[in-house]
Amino acid sequence: MKPAWEVVIGLEVHTQLATRSKIFSGAATEYGAAPNTQACLVDLGYPGVLPVLNEEVVRMACKFGLAVNATVAERSVFARKNYFYPDLPKGYQISQYELPIVKHGELFIQGDDGSDKRIGITRAHLEEDAGKSIHEGLQQFSGIDLNRAGTPLLEIVSEPDLRSAKEAVAYMRKIHSIVRYLGISDGNMQEGSFRCDANVSVRPRGQDTLGTRAELKNLNSFRFVEKAINFEVQRQIELIEDGGTVVQETRLYDSDKDETRSMRSKEEANDYRYFPDPDLLPVEIEKSFIDSVRASLPELPDAKQQRFVNEYALKPDDADILTLSRALADYFEAAAAAGSASAQVVANWVLGDLAAALNRDGLEIENSRVTAADLAGLVDRIADDTISGKIAKEVFEIMWKRGGSESPTIPVPAGQLSLAGQIIKELDLEQISDTSAIEAVVDEVIAANPSQVADYQSGKEKLFGFFVGKVMQQTGGKANPGQVNAILKARLSK
Repeated sequence: MKPAWEVVIGLEVHTQLATRSKIFSGAATEYGAAPNTQACLVDLGYPGVLPVLNEEVVRMACKFGLAVNATVAERSVFARKNYFYPDLPKGYQISQYELPIVKHGELFIQGDDGSDKRIGITRAHLEEDAGKSIHEGLQQFSGIDLNRAGTPLLEIVSEPDLRSAKEAVAYMRKIHSIVRYLGISDGNMQEGSFRCDANVSVRPRGQDTLGTRAELKNLNSFRFVEKAINFEVQRQIELIEDGGTVVQETRLYDSDKDETRSMRSKEEANDYRYFPDPDLLPVEIEKSFIDSVRASLPELPDAKQQRFVNEYALKPDDADILTLSRALADYFEAAAAAGSASAQVVANWVLGDLAAALNRDGLEIENSRVTAADLAGLVDRIADDTISGKIAKEVFEIMWKRGGSESPTIPVPAGQLSLAGQIIKELDLEQISDTSAIEAVVDEVIAANPSQVADYQSGKEKLFGFFVGKVMQQTGGKANPGQVNAILKARLSK
């Protein structure tokens, strides 16, 4: 982006709430059902049927509001948002407009300058999802699947406080982390449970008034959010600098072509003819209900991150990554508790070899093939010098292939070998730490390579690695690396 321009972004994040039934009916919300098998008469808008509010969606909305320091309204109202689209059978969507259930919240992200940045949350309101139009495989026709119709959504609307695609992604990731910590959404972006619309505009740097915005619809991955915003920013700047004007409109992001394209002119609120839904009473929430929800809140990502730094002496960046996911944080704490090695070493393994294996096999931490207790057992064998870090990597891969033990978080009983211990014993991988044995190998290597010894002693210090490699080769990689280095340095300095 050129320095003369400032980017202004606001996000509308649509989070599907993890209820078993829909927001106004008893129809199921399970993903993957055959088309039109999870839509009842209420969802289809048949005459004479009446919506009944699902209490659990109210509880979930309250949880989110309290988690982002927002005001939870003791009185909120559902409205009808009128528009025609094939997958909206009633001709209107039940949403909240003037009186949402949550308003005036905040969260903090790392801004572009590296400092903590406050992002305001204007509101979060409850609404029902529409159905889905299907175009693939139907030739010139389109199909309508109404399974999603009536699925409960919490739409989270930010203030226009974001100033780059990077900040927008950081904000969206923080929201994603919070809703998963709270257990109010699975956050599955591939299944449409978590998606966003981005309102993007540019203005001359230093100008107070906002530029004309374009809305980018239905972005369903963090990568697409970043790419779509960056493209749109550049499009708007080039358009203005070429003498054109930005038109307020809704645009779609084409990930294949990496571009946005016009979808329709952007509607204003009055185009939807909002009015209170006559079939639904205002939602009135007692203070005791809000207090009970507040008491049920878990430790949230920011608080957990700070605790990990204070309690486990972790590097702040490592603690930040570990606490993005509640499941990952729980795994780390279980591994740290199950062993005696330092928490930072455990964190290094969780974020290193374990994360690489999960990524390679496309698994989430909940499905790790190495349990927390087994990882702790492996790290302990490095800490007590039973094996070297290099051999530990080999043991980890064997553990991964075997699929772990049956006790995911329980420490190994005294006197019983851990899975890592069993593999080390079975394959005779225990590290050689006997000083006299290592000295004997070092002496053999030095005696067999007199010219390299002379070169090293004449100043070619890079040859030290050659001697280390020879010793490790002769010991099958099992010699204690620290002892090998110390003994070699002593012998070669003579």
